[in-house]
Amino acid sequence: MSTTEKIVIKPEFIKQAEFIARGTEILPDGVMALAHKLQKSAQTNKPLRIKLGMDPTRPDLHLGHTVVMRKLKEFQKLGHKIILLVGGATAMIGDPSGKSETRPSLTKEQVEYNAKTYFDQMSKVVDIESAEIVNNADWLHKMQLTDLLKLASKVTVAQMMTRDDFKKRFDEAKPISIHEFFYPLMQAYDSVEIDADIELGGTDQRFNILLGREIQSAYGREESQLAMLLPLLEGTDGVIKMSKSYPEHCISITEDPKNMYGKLMSIPDTLISRYFMLLTDVSSEELKEIEQKIKTENPRDIKMKLAFTITKEYHGEAAAIEAQNEFINVVQKKGVPTDVPQYELNGEKALVDLLVELNFTASKGEAKRLIQQGAVKFENEKISDINFVISSKGVLQAGKRKFVKLV
Repeated sequence: MSTTEKIVIKPEFIKQAEFIARGTEILPDGVMALAHKLQKSAQTNKPLRIKLGMDPTRPDLHLGHTVVMRKLKEFQKLGHKIILLVGGATAMIGDPSGKSETRPSLTKEQVEYNAKTYFDQMSKVVDIESAEIVNNADWLHKMQLTDLLKLASKVTVAQMMTRDDFKKRFDEAKPISIHEFFYPLMQAYDSVEIDADIELGGTDQRFNILLGREIQSAYGREESQLAMLLPLLEGTDGVIKMSKSYPEHCISITEDPKNMYGKLMSIPDTLISRYFMLLTDVSSEELKEIEQKIKTENPRDIKMKLAFTITKEYHGEAAAIEAQNEFINVVQKKGVPTDVPQYELNGEKALVDLLVELNFTASKGEAKRLIQQGAVKFENEKISDINFVISSKGVLQAGKRKFVKLV
């Protein structure tokens, strides 16, 4: 029996833990281990230190990133200290997690630029002012060779090879650079430096975060951090993980409110309750009601509530109302947006070329596929001929949300 099982935990802390743990996996010992830490924190009047490590590989964030950010906000509401750790050193190695090949590293300047934009966007969810912001370059770049050797001695090669990505690449005879082994080691050592009680991360960070527990113990910490693993949010297609690599299925935090609303309305019905759980503040009771309504009512109406709730959070109520009205007019009533941009058409233009020129599609091949799928209209008439030539003024539509007025 573990230590946490022998301690009597008050119901209020179990309730807190159950709410925070919703949709997550907590290792080891699950919800009761978290409840134990919450209770101990209250008894000692010592806020928990909640770690989130970030390697700013891109300058922008999407809704998938906000899943972990919302957990940070929940801990902040309970009075705990969140530690936002910028991977100034680790980003220059590149995290191989889930990758089938060595990941490119970043320069110091790229890390600093991306980190600044991260915090600007995170402030839409998290109270950045009360957070503790640290950079692991401050201690990792100062390490001597003897320090690195001491750290490396805490983990065996066999342990490293239990990571799915390393094992897969080894089995496929793909190269694994020695420096990649240092990424999880250095990330784990960060937990020693900042004295973390709980570390948050996606399920793809399982090995790295659990290694942090072992390294803390190896460096003499009496009670190692808990790992809180959060699901990786699916994109609007409901299949692929939300990623900037698939912009058509990705929703940026800074997305135009009308686009944000429209993309949220395009998710499959099977994702409605999951998006509510991971991307909004609905209570467990409200979530049960939503799941019941999806079965008995028109899912579209519940999805509209979801789209409005999320758009309002990032753009305000007025913008959310405008986005909803635009969606009703354009998609449900088959109308035309109120603010359609204009494009001056000089003479004749092949439709395929025009779609690429307008950035409606990334290539001529994609433009042809869009036409063949019946997703392109001119003056509200579907165009099915990939050789169609436009020579007159009118409204051109691609998909549900892309419009231009040809003049």
